[in-house]
Amino acid sequence: MANGKRDYYEVLGVSRDASADEIKKAYRKLALQHHPDHNDEPGSEEKFKELSEAYGVLSDPEKRVRYDRGGFEGLDGVSFEDIFGGINFGDIFGGARAGGSVFDDLFGFGRRRGPAGGMSVQVQVRVPLKTILTGGEEKIKYNRTQTCSVCEGSGAKPGTEPISCEECGGAGQKVFTSQQQGMVFQQVAVCEVCQGLGTIIEDPCTDCRGTGSVEQETEIEIKIPPGVDEGTALRVPGHGNLSTQPGGPPGDLIVVINTEDDPRFERRGYHLQRTENISISDAVLGIKLDVPTLLGDVEVKVPPGTQPGTIMRLANEGLPNYGSGRRGDIYLNIQVEIPKKPSKEERKIFEQLQELHEKK
Repeated sequence: MANGKRDYYEVLGVSRDASADEIKKAYRKLALQHHPDHNDEPGSEEKFKELSEAYGVLSDPEKRVRYDRGGFEGLDGVSFEDIFGGINFGDIFGGARAGGSVFDDLFGFGRRRGPAGGMSVQVQVRVPLKTILTGGEEKIKYNRTQTCSVCEGSGAKPGTEPISCEECGGAGQKVFTSQQQGMVFQQVAVCEVCQGLGTIIEDPCTDCRGTGSVEQETEIEIKIPPGVDEGTALRVPGHGNLSTQPGGPPGDLIVVINTEDDPRFERRGYHLQRTENISISDAVLGIKLDVPTLLGDVEVKVPPGTQPGTIMRLANEGLPNYGSGRRGDIYLNIQVEIPKKPSKEERKIFEQLQELHEKK
């Protein structure tokens, strides 16, 4: 993606935590205002293209995660066809010309042929630090729509078949022709009787209620690459919802990776942070600590005179930096514990120390 662009959230006028519905509403309002068919003011076409590009990215869960994590650089390799493919602009604008071919004219790519694909499914998975270190496989359970096994997707009760719609002759759409001032106009509309399917089910399947699909739990095993970043979205093609149109491909599964909480560490990119509490005497005299890492404990020497808030670094004990092979570090935040209720013996020792300091 090119540099020098405005932030996509700023373009649509929404917050970075805006919901998908809020993003859709904001885009529809602004795009209708600047649509080339309705606005011939200078700059409206460029504004419309900017709005559409922002919506194309932010309406797609995977692209939105990539943009949130890496900005425009996170979208390197993404083409306009990648951005706009699969978006139902007719649904957004309520009319074919409002979306449809206007994008062919403005962005210079052809319209997708064939039935629309199914909706993608997004799931969150929490992965332990050990798996992020070495890579591995994770089993994921989620729900998606699949072909009804009872009617085999026909929607009709077993032993019966859908019948052709008489209203549209099985075409799924109706063409209305009119003539005005010597010109012939044609308007194509979805058949209201069969809802565009071309067939009618008189005796629906009791399992799917005539839809031909049911929601079922699915289990899939995905590969987690070593060093995968927090919030990374992995796309698994063809494992999303069933298409609502005959012959349409299923959607995709989008798996967003989150790091599982670990009581030992706090993740900071590919570095890890840990707090170590030591006593006043240990801070003054020094101490050896057994500190956990992802591959076992290591001995760390805390030198005499260590001050509260000192940061110690364990080089190359963190997580892999995805793509480079280098490993991050573990940072130890040394905190000195001050006794809130010292014993009599401790109090006496501290009073003696106080007297020594006063004599200096």
